[in-house]
Formats: sequence, C-alpha cells, structure tokens
Amino acid sequence: MYHGIAASIGIGIGHIVLLKESVIEYDKGKAIDVEGELERFERELEIFTENTMRVAEDVRARIGDKEAEIIEGQVMIASDPALKTEVETAIKSGKCAEQAMEEVCDSFIQMFSAIEDEMMRQRASDIHDIKIRFLKQLLGIQDVDISKVPAETILLARDLTPSMTAGIVKENVVGIITEVGGVTSHSAILARALEIPAVLSVENCISNLKDTQQAIIDGEKGIVIIDPSSEQLEEYEEKQRKYKQEKKNLIAFQNMQTKTADGVAVELFGNIGTPKEAQAVIDSGGEGVGLFRTEFLFMDKSSLPSEEEQFEAYKEATTIMNGKPIIIRTLDIGGDKEIPYLKIQKEDNPFLGYRAIRYCLDNSEIYRAQLRALLRASAFGDIRIMLPLVTCVEEIRSVKELVRKYMTELDAEGIAYNSKIQVGVMIETPAACMIADLLAKEADFFSIGTNDLTQYTMAVDRGNAKVANLYSVYQPAVLRSIKTIIQAAKEQGIMVGMCGEAASDARLIPLLLAFGLDEFSVGSSSILATRKAISEVSMEKAKEIAEKALQLTTEREVYEYLSEY
Repeated sequence: MYHGIAASIGIGIGHIVLLKESVIEYDKGKAIDVEGELERFERELEIFTENTMRVAEDVRARIGDKEAEIIEGQVMIASDPALKTEVETAIKSGKCAEQAMEEVCDSFIQMFSAIEDEMMRQRASDIHDIKIRFLKQLLGIQDVDISKVPAETILLARDLTPSMTAGIVKENVVGIITEVGGVTSHSAILARALEIPAVLSVENCISNLKDTQQAIIDGEKGIVIIDPSSEQLEEYEEKQRKYKQEKKNLIAFQNMQTKTADGVAVELFGNIGTPKEAQAVIDSGGEGVGLFRTEFLFMDKSSLPSEEEQFEAYKEATTIMNGKPIIIRTLDIGGDKEIPYLKIQKEDNPFLGYRAIRYCLDNSEIYRAQLRALLRASAFGDIRIMLPLVTCVEEIRSVKELVRKYMTELDAEGIAYNSKIQVGVMIETPAACMIADLLAKEADFFSIGTNDLTQYTMAVDRGNAKVANLYSVYQPAVLRSIKTIIQAAKEQGIMVGMCGEAASDARLIPLLLAFGLDEFSVGSSSILATRKAISEVSMEKAKEIAEKALQLTTEREVYEYLSEY
C-alpha cells in the first residue's frame, strides 16, 4: 500500500498506464543565423499559442470556463514580455531557440520554486509544462496521446501537467497517480473538475509501480493499493458504489436553504480566485462569495493592474453573483510571494514580515487603485471589503480612513459607489484573536482564516515535514482560539464567517455551529457536501459535541472523538 496526497475524492479501480517523460536532446553548441533563429522562435511561439488556445477551447467545451482559464494562462505566461524578451536576448547572444527557451524557463522555475507559497510553486510547474511542450514542438517530438488510453486506465506520471490533463477522456480514465503535486496544483483542480480520483506526491511511484498492474486508488484517504486481493477488490467496489450513490444524493441539496436539522439557518458561501469562478459558486448552490483572493489579478501580469482593470474584474464577479454578497480580500502579498515587478525585498522570515495589510498601507498608490476599484464596483452589487493579516486596531482604522478619503474623491468625480460598504477583517493570528473584542468594535464583520491561524497559533511551519504533525485545526489551542473569536463577534453583534479549509470539514461543523459561526465559505466543489453535513446535526447535538470536545486535552483525542460521532 502506498500513501500520497488526497487531491480528488472518489474510488478508482483499474490498470496502470505509465506516462514516460520524453528524452529531449539537441546540439547546444550549433552555430545559428541569429535573425533566422529569432524568426523561427516567433513563428513557433505563434503556433504554440494557437495550439494551446485550441486545447483551452476543447477544455471549455468539455469541462468548463474555470478549467479552460488554466490552459489559457499558459499562453499569457509564454507571451509575457519579460520571458519573451529574455529568450530573444539569449538568441541574440548566439544560442539556438531550444537552449534560449530552456535556460530562461529554468531561471523562472528556480525563482518561483524557491518561494514558500503553494500558488507560486504552481507557477513554476506551469512554466515547466510550457518549457517541455515548446521544446518538443521545436524538435518535432510527438506528445503521448492520453485520449487514446483504454477504458479503466489509471494514469501514472511523475507530474500530470495541465496540458496532459486536458487531453483526458473522462470515460476511459478512472484514476490518477503522480510522484509530485498537491491539492492546489492545476492538475488537481482539473482532476476534480473531471471528477477523477487522484492521489498525488506518491513517493517513488514511478520506479516502484509498473505498466498494466492492477490498482485501487482512494482519492479521499490518499491511498494506492497495488495488485489488490479479491477481498480488497470486493471491499472497494462496495465503497465505490456507496460513493456514487452519496454523490447522487447531494443533488437534492442544490437549491436548499442551508440550515441545521432543527431549522437554524446559516450562510454557505464559496471561495474564488478569479472573477469567472463566481459562476461555479452559483452553479453549486452557493449563497455568496466568502473569499475573493485578489492577488491573482496581480500575479498573472507583468506589471501592476490599473484601477480600471481591477474595477472591471470586481464588477464582473459582482455581476455574476447578481446581488448575492461577495467578500473581496485586499491584496495579500509580501515577502513570501515574489512578484518581480513589485520589487519586494526578500526576507528571512516572510510569514512574519512585510506582507498583506502592512505592505498595502505602506504603498499608497497601489492600495488607492484597489480601494477605488472596489468602491466603484460596489455600485453594481453587495461588495464587502476584507483586510488580511490585521494584528492591531490601528490598521483597520487606517483603512477605514482611506475608504472615506476615496469616497470623497469619487463624489467629486461624480462616480457612484455604495456609501454603506462594509469593511471587515480576516482573523488569522494570535494577536487578532487576543484583541478580537477590540477589533469587533471597528469591523463590520470577521472572517476566520484557519490555515494561517493554525500555523501562527501552533508556531509551526506547515511546509516543514518535521513539525507537520503539529499543524492541525484539531489542536485544543486552535479550537479555543476559534471559539474566542466567534464569541467576540457575537458580543458586538457583527457577522462572523470562516474561509479556511476547516469550514468544509464535516468533523468540525458541529463545533462551529455550537460556537455560533454565521457563515461557512468553502471551495465550490464542497458546497453541497457542506450543506448536507450542516443539515444532519441539530444545535442541541452540536452543543453537546462541542462541550465534550473542549474538555479533551490532545489533538488526537479531539480528532478521534469528532471522527466517531
């Protein structure tokens, strides 16, 4: 039995098809005609763009807009002036197009891979995919046609890139196993969209597993079983049947109000990273957007997005939501997220450094453009502004003062906006937890970011395997922090939500209900399952479970108790 990261839930039973990486070889020292090589590069880039856009359109037709944007993003990266100019410069120095493209891509891959941020590391994976595809195109090497694999195939690869995933015929592929990758990787996103079970980062799977071997993968537990016994096959066939039936049952929750078994209503929102993802929230029965991560608008460009560009993006998401609330987080970027054009100085301790609200308040022109864009877009729907990494009262007061200032500017310009726009804070540090009562007097709402709250409360680097066991929302310290935050919001009469991964954890839902959480914000694919989990517990039962859980003294005790109920 092998273990990896559970990236896309479901049970897959089939036979392995190993996708081997092509050997890419070329003469790095060959003499070139510089002008001819530049023309060749331009011509091949145009072909690459056309081919990639065709793939994107196919993905849009078969899977959806959000997934097509992942493929389209590769066109933006390949055509980015920074990358293109460096390749052209390398060719002018006498290098062939293959060597120039490879070396420039490798430098970007190295830069993004060094950043302690999953989103930036995903960018490195995208550039690696672009590099390999472009080199194959230059050298005339044919890609493996994944669309031709037989029925009941479990794909095995070192890394299943977005371009490879895009070629999958859903009816033939029952599972995916890779040696690298995580839950936020673009391949994982595409696997979930295709509803194909996936287990990623299975150590040494390429060398240990073989073509045609029978296998079972459990995409919920992150398990891979090779050459299963008849008993294991029978067990997992039954699990597969139950999973499919449970999935069908979720459809009944599509248009239901979110409420507990005894009728207590709460709000169920979705998390998004781009404007178009708002449609997935609507399609999944979401009642609003609880987290719009605006940093995507900044990372997908080679220069700062203008106020107008941001306004159009926020307006697009607001229009899709059609009156439903949309909580937009201001720029959460800093030392750990290295966007070259921002020229942010590298720090030894980026998670404790110059980031998020601290960076924005120091860079007034960048923040002015974003806040004005948000205010202008608020004329088209229920936009609410959320501030990340707030650790003291002065920070929210400063932002509220800026909002008032920009309202005055817009008044003078005759531009409409919502004069009663709400400004809230993400509670994600022990400092914010300790002064939650003070922040509640200044904020219009709270949203608990459990990912960072857990990391900071437990003083643990969630990327460090040696201390990863401490990174758990089930830690008594984290649960008590969550309760304290919710209580402070309740005492001041403001809404309190949660936009971290814990909001969709069925084990935690009774505790969050008992504590008084008003709004759960989860990934679009988790909306129906979360609504179902909320509907299955009464407030009386939730309070009983919470009372017992808070008496337990270790993370393991809490986890096991909540798993049992």
